[in-house]
Parts: sequence; structure tokens; C-alpha cells
Amino acid sequence: MTAIPMYSKTPDDISIKARNVSFSIEESLSVDWVDNDPFLTALFNAMSISFPSGEKNFIDSVRPFEKQIEDKKLLSEIKGFYKQEGIHSREHMKYNNLLCTQRGYDLGELESVYLKRIDEGKKNPKVTKKILLASTVAVEHFTASFGQCFLEGQFLRGLDGPLGDLWRWHSLEELEHKAVAFDVYSHVGGSFKMRKAVMRIVMITLLIDFLKVTLKMLRHDKQLWSWRTAKSMSKFFFSKRGFVRLLMPAYKDFFREDFHPWDEDSRELLMHWQEKLDPIMSAA
Repeated sequence: MTAIPMYSKTPDDISIKARNVSFSIEESLSVDWVDNDPFLTALFNAMSISFPSGEKNFIDSVRPFEKQIEDKKLLSEIKGFYKQEGIHSREHMKYNNLLCTQRGYDLGELESVYLKRIDEGKKNPKVTKKILLASTVAVEHFTASFGQCFLEGQFLRGLDGPLGDLWRWHSLEELEHKAVAFDVYSHVGGSFKMRKAVMRIVMITLLIDFLKVTLKMLRHDKQLWSWRTAKSMSKFFFSKRGFVRLLMPAYKDFFREDFHPWDEDSRELLMHWQEKLDPIMSAA
């Protein structure tokens, strides 16, 4: 009997399980909850707006390839990935509705920025299902790298309360399932050439869309042309400990042909935060 090859490279001691969490964030969203900083608050809120449609898109990109997977471990991880992303979508829907109700944003207008991008990709006859999967691989690498920096305290070190817990929970689960889409892509013959090309496009479009939604919120809040906003934006992206310098090594690693998401062993960091967040997390 021929042995079925193992395609999952997620460590055996990592469990990809959904946690049926709920966060009491109502009192926090009406104010600039990130260090009393309008730009940082708008940026994180803009990322939240992207998640419900984005998480569904990730699931939709993996599902067409599920029947090709013979590795039982990877199949189990795919199921865990679906469940985690489903709860992320649910919690960020709640977040987004509360946010827009309390601050007067037009949720439909903000979501349309991301939905339009997703729709363009799906309707383009040149964009194959494998390219859509490669897009998920690219975004999942970004979210895992961002989540790693966030949990290490390199972004928003002093963020407390329910919103801090929500973002730490989400980051933790992004790290747990960071290799699932990548391993599926590798299993079904996704090429290194395609992976590189798609990552370049995805990072540009993702940052453009995040900034579009961020700027819409700042314009609504009459903070768009503030010197404080400009200073905060510059510091976040370009300072010595800013977004670009912190994430550039992970971005460059992705362009190695032998790259795998678990080259960055996150288990110690995950164990630390699993223990700290355990009181607010229950397995679904």
C-alpha cells in the first residue's frame, strides 16, 4: 500500500481550533481607542471593516481544492481554518456594526472598497482559482506577520481592555493557522513564480484599500488634514520601529523558493498568549 505523503508542515503540537469568543466592546468604539490617536484608531478600524468579506473570500478560495487533499492532518487543519475564520468574520461584523452606529460611518460605503476588489478578481477571466488561492496565501502571510509583531508588543504595546483582547485573540489564531492555505497551495501544485507575482500585487492593493477606508473615516471625523494625523501616519509606517521596517524581513522571506510560514517558529509566543487569554477563550 502506497503511503499518502504529508503536506501539512504545521507542528504537531499546534491545534487549530475555533474559540467561541465574544467581547464587550460597545463602550470603546465611540472614542479613539488606540492611544487616543485618530489615525491609528481609523487604521485598525479599517482593517476590521475588511475582515468579514475577506475571511469569507479566504474560505471560498481554499474550498475548491479540498477534494484534492489526501493528507488527513491537512484536511483537519482546513476544517479548523474554516471555523476560526468564520468566528473572526462574526466578531468583526459585530465590531463593524457597533463602530458605524456609534461614529456615524456608512458601513456599506466602507465595505464596498473591499467588496469591489474581491468582485473584480472573481469576475476577471484571467484570474484562475489557483491565483485566488495564491492571493489568500499572500494575505495570510501578511496577517500572520502583522499578528506576530502585535503579540510581541511591537505595535500598540499598551493596548488594554476588550478591544485589545479581541485583536490579540485574532492575531493568535492567525498565527495558529498561518500555514494552512500555503500547504494547500503547495499540495495542489501552486508555483513559486505565481506565488511571487501575486504577493507583489496583493500587498500593493491591500495597503491602498486599507488607506482608502482609513482616510474616509478620518475625513468623516474631520481629522484628515490634521498635522497630528500626518505625524502619526508617518511614524507608524516609516519610523525605526514602524510598519515597513518591522514587516520587511517577513515580506522578503516570502520570496525565497524554499520559504514556509513555520520557518518563523511562533510556538513559544502562542503558548504565552494562549495562557494569558485562556480565561476569555472557550473552545467552540
